[in-house]
Amino acid sequence: MDEKLSFSKYQGAGNDFILVDNRTGFFDRSDVNLVKRLCDRRFGIGADGLMLLQDIKNFDFEMVYFNADGREGTMCGNGGRCIVAFARDLGIIAERTAFLAVDGRHEAKIDEELVDLGMIDVNGTARDGAAYVIDTGSPHYIHFVQNLDNLPVYEEGYKIRNNDKYRKEGINVNFVQQESDGGYFVRTFERGVENETLACGTGATAAAMAAAVEYSLEGSLEIPIRVLGGQLYISFNRTGEQFTDVRLKGPAQFVFKGKI
Repeated sequence: MDEKLSFSKYQGAGNDFILVDNRTGFFDRSDVNLVKRLCDRRFGIGADGLMLLQDIKNFDFEMVYFNADGREGTMCGNGGRCIVAFARDLGIIAERTAFLAVDGRHEAKIDEELVDLGMIDVNGTARDGAAYVIDTGSPHYIHFVQNLDNLPVYEEGYKIRNNDKYRKEGINVNFVQQESDGGYFVRTFERGVENETLACGTGATAAAMAAAVEYSLEGSLEIPIRVLGGQLYISFNRTGEQFTDVRLKGPAQFVFKGKI
């Protein structure tokens, strides 16, 4: 790409993303090196991921998500909230939207900088020893711990993500600590970024579901999830192993725009 690329930068609870309006289809989504360079924090713009907003029939837009390693990724919850804010700022939507992502249809509503995003239903959880394994649009490993502030998340997450079971496909590794207010503190090692991030929306969602199972919470629930970059709220209806009407709520904020 020789010409200049216009972009916008958004963040959701510290999870930061490059947003590109690709409704004309000019961006080469097969160019792994370009995406990787744009996401690089020293040689590019710097971000946990990059998203293309594209035209698609029967939806307001399509969300195409790339990890910082340049490869197309699975669903990103905080990215989904940020692209809703981007679509609003572009004038594509007003307060409500329905869009298509890699894991299917999502609907959302936005009020100022707060985005309430509908996530996919989850039917069943798995276990890996003491940990939970839950797919909320992306695969997550959830482990309950104590003293999370002092846990070496990069080292422990790296080991799990690269063990024999998960090395090929990768997995996001979440460490969760129960807090006194009924909420939970979550720190996440993300595949694709291959490092700890300040937030992970699908990870927070998976952690809330794991907490419901771990602590025998049933019915209509809203679970506060504190992450390094801020506060998220996860709500759903739980009946046994079924999680329906799943919502991810939190901030999505414009940071800056430019050309590169």
